[in-house]
Amino acid sequence: MAALIDVILPVFLVIGFGYIAVWKGYFSDAGVDGLMKFTQGFAIPCLLFRAISTLDLEQNFDVALLGSYYTAAFACFVVGLLGGRYLFNRDWEDSVAIGFCCLFANSLLLGLPITERAYGVSALEANYAIIAIHSPFCYLVGITAMEIVRNHSGGIAALPGKVLNAMFHNALIVGISLGFVVNLGGIPLPVVFTDAVDLMVRAALPAALFGLGGVLYRYRPEGDMRTILFVVAVSLVLQPALVWWLAQANDLSDGALRSAILTSAMAPGINAYVFANMYGKARRVAASSVLVATGLSILTVWLWLAVLP
Repeated sequence: MAALIDVILPVFLVIGFGYIAVWKGYFSDAGVDGLMKFTQGFAIPCLLFRAISTLDLEQNFDVALLGSYYTAAFACFVVGLLGGRYLFNRDWEDSVAIGFCCLFANSLLLGLPITERAYGVSALEANYAIIAIHSPFCYLVGITAMEIVRNHSGGIAALPGKVLNAMFHNALIVGISLGFVVNLGGIPLPVVFTDAVDLMVRAALPAALFGLGGVLYRYRPEGDMRTILFVVAVSLVLQPALVWWLAQANDLSDGALRSAILTSAMAPGINAYVFANMYGKARRVAASSVLVATGLSILTVWLWLAVLP
């Protein structure tokens, strides 16, 4: 119970404040859109840039950690893809969007603050190692799969260009890429610049959590409940269970295990809806899955915290 009160509830209370503010009309939809544009387009890319540019890549890029997490994530994408097609009779494009919902955990807005509150700032290095390739990996998988199923006439020569163009129009991937450039190139940054970036970073998570609450108010569940519950089960139960099994097999350290499990146990992120909306496929499933899974994750994350070492 202490973990629920001390670690999880403060994060969800900030989300709740945003939800209530929009529900009661204290904060407009336009304000939410502006806030999310600021956080997703500027503040969070700054956070990722700063974290990756200072991360000890040799120490934290553990093949066992990343292999455990991303093997499970890709498996869940395949489960979502095939489930959408063969369990719910959706077309292949809808099924890719459903698979993407099962793949893309909310590693940033939920995974980071919950891990930090549970285990401290020093525990976030493994989170950042996962996050460093999270958006690139997920968008690479999702966009490639979508372009393949949409490319009915064949001809794959243009596929790599389409995938790379879509990926590098994503501000999160740009922030991560610039962080790697600075880190690997050993580029010194002026203190005045890093201080300015740090100011942006301090605004990122609280503003994004508040904005997330406002966004979730729009996504009230409507129909497709069996498909939505399927996505929720894969995201909140199957993915962390697979990560747990793989982490045990790979003998991960306690710190890496905690970060991997808590990241994989998060609800689908807003990017799941962004991806569905980008292609106009399974938007209602994606939006409602984000809402329902975010609410239920209060309990599931509590249970995972109880069993983690």
